[in-house]
Amino acid sequence: MEVRQEQPATAGGNGIWPYYSFWEQDGPAELLLSSVDRGWSGLAAQLCTVRKGVIPWRTPQSDIRICLDVRGSQSLVTRRRPGIESRIVARRGAVWLSPPGLQEGSIDISEDMSGVLQIYLPLSHFSPDNFETNICKAAVGAISYEYAFEDPLLAEIGCAIASELETETSAGNLLIEGLASSLAARLLQKCLRASAGQPIVSRASGALDRRRLQRVLDYIETNLEGDLTLDLMAQVACLSRYHFARAFRQAIGQPPHRYVSARRLDRAKALLMRGERSLADIALALSFSDQASFTRAFRQATGHAPGQFRQVFGSQQGAR
Repeated sequence: MEVRQEQPATAGGNGIWPYYSFWEQDGPAELLLSSVDRGWSGLAAQLCTVRKGVIPWRTPQSDIRICLDVRGSQSLVTRRRPGIESRIVARRGAVWLSPPGLQEGSIDISEDMSGVLQIYLPLSHFSPDNFETNICKAAVGAISYEYAFEDPLLAEIGCAIASELETETSAGNLLIEGLASSLAARLLQKCLRASAGQPIVSRASGALDRRRLQRVLDYIETNLEGDLTLDLMAQVACLSRYHFARAFRQAIGQPPHRYVSARRLDRAKALLMRGERSLADIALALSFSDQASFTRAFRQATGHAPGQFRQVFGSQQGAR
């Protein structure tokens, strides 16, 4: 089977990288879900079912390719490239990595695997500015083709990415940006400690003070119907993306994506009660890819479909 290189995918307008897939209609793998139309800017992801067989294995020049078994298959995974052969039993949370630019590899799956999450993490996440640390550049060199391991935290990150693929939320892009940063931090920690016994040493400390926090909250309110990213909010707070996400959670008690999701839900309710805009317009304004995704998320949060909410609560407001 031949690996196809699809057209480059734009992730939220903030980065473009080659988007590889080993999926073929009649091949050993079936693509279930993809982030290619989600507008994610932190990473690209695919959820696949993989049948037993041998699959060519390649990695884009600008990304680290991360494979994660999110369901647990007990399959023996054998990976090969010139001079290297490695094996791992793929239980839930099993991770195997491929460095950027790998072109001569293959992977042998002994049993069908029902939930393989492929993540393409751009190398830009390992910039020293993202972590405020002096040792990030060593991370890429520490990520080797033969390096495989099990990690509960990475398993939870992978499950959260898969969940967002399955059910879109209004702050999904923010969630993915945060997960991408956490993923990079965890890989940095695992790989550097495994290779050199070094911890991550941050140059920054301190919390998000009240003045900067209020500036960020005002920015969020102003841009609920616009482009909200961790990078932009971190710039408002004058912090790195990674440090901002931690400081915001300490100050508010929840991560940025949950706060933005709650505020967008409140905005959706207000817009629905006013009755001036169509459901499709509201869905796109609040960063859903389509009306159906908005309807599912709104029903899950409120127990009402948007149209039902408008009929019930809009009429109540008009009667006051």
